[in-house]
Parts: sequence; structure tokens; C-alpha cells
Amino acid sequence: MKRFFLFPMLLLAAVPVTAQTRLQVSDDIVLTQISPHVWVHTSVADLDGFPGVSSNGAVVVSQGEALLLDTPANDDQTERLVRFLADSLHARVTMFVPNHWHADCMGGLGWLQSQGVVSYANRMTVEEARKHGKPVPDHGFTESQTLRVGEVPVVCRYEGGGHTPDNTVAWIPSERVLFGGCLVKDTAAVSIGNTADADMDAWPGTIERVKRRYENAEVIVPGHGQWGGTELLDHTLELVRGSSDR
Repeated sequence: MKRFFLFPMLLLAAVPVTAQTRLQVSDDIVLTQISPHVWVHTSVADLDGFPGVSSNGAVVVSQGEALLLDTPANDDQTERLVRFLADSLHARVTMFVPNHWHADCMGGLGWLQSQGVVSYANRMTVEEARKHGKPVPDHGFTESQTLRVGEVPVVCRYEGGGHTPDNTVAWIPSERVLFGGCLVKDTAAVSIGNTADADMDAWPGTIERVKRRYENAEVIVPGHGQWGGTELLDHTLELVRGSSDR
């Protein structure tokens, strides 16, 4: 039986972008197109003892090629997503970048590597993956890494610590889409969430830098919950500052 409550964002009003196409990959994975070349993949899995956690990643597609920004939480879901992209969107995943080292960002890296997908990550993410005995991304960058998917450039950049010390963002300038991952909270969030590995001191300054650098962003995608505009950054900043004051 399908558990539609696992995808509450599908019941919300559309965000202010062009009409969105939603594709059901499986009972636990949905793809939503948010711009001509960018899709959000939303998957549900058990994470750290919490059942049915909904997580977002993104896919940049151009000229039969795809870049995956975050995987679902495990190899099985990642394989299903990648095969669906190939079969239904005719896009072969050739590159991968995780937002940070947690399972909801790179839990499927091992399977991707078995398929020859080249991975890039913040050097701190590479170090954390190695330290925690996880599959290790192939290439590390310090400040930024620009990748090209067909005709579409994607700029992956480290703006500073937040949800984790290593979290990055990915900017697709031609689409005005920013994938913020778990650095950014959705506007429905009432708390800052999991802070076990957070850099609470750095987080406010990181969000301020993101606000300045990507002030022209039209769509911002958080790691969990509904995407929207720059109001997500303002809300995240309020939550971080409120949490730090306690």
C-alpha cells in the first residue's frame, strides 16, 4: 500500500516557478522538475533510527548527461533513481557531488562508484568519509569546483560550516537554482534540527554569505522539506540564531 503521507510537499501549493512535472520513480522516490535542466529527487528512508525521513537531492540534466547532487540514503534507492533517469529521461549520470558526509547525502556513493560515476566533494567531506569508514569521493576541492553537464555549468562551493563543518552548496546560474542541502531549512521547519555535527558558531555567517552571493536565486532547495525562494535563507538564519541564544 502506498504511503502518500511520506511526501507532504506534494500537497502544498506550487512554488513560484514554471509548471512542475512530477514523476513517481517508486513508492519511496519522486522526481520533480523545477527548471528546464534541474529536477529535485525526494526519497524516504530510515535515518539514524528515525523512520520515514524525507530527503531532497537534485539532478542537473543536459544533452543526455546528468549530475547528481546528493544521493538517496542507500544503494538500493540510488540504483533505482539512476536507472529511472536513464530509462525515462534518457540521461546518464556521469558525475556526483554530495552536500556533506551524512548518509542522506552520500549513502549511495558506493553503488555509484561501482558504475564508474566520478565523484567530487569538499576535501573536508573526503576526510570525514574516510574517518567514518564510508566510501570516499574520488576528487576533493577546497573552495569551489565548477562542473559542466552538457551545456549547463554547475558551481559547487564551500561557504563555511553550518549543519556540518563541511557542507557545501551547488549553484546552477543558468537556472537561478541553488541547492543548499541541509545547510538550509525549509520555511515549515520549527527547529534547526539535528545539530550533532553542526558548527553553530559558523552557521549564521555562512548563511549571510550565501544570501549575498546568491541574491538572484529564484529557487532554493533545502535538504529536507519544500523548496522555495530566498525566504528559506531568512528563516534558516532566524532558527540558527534562536537556537544559539538558548
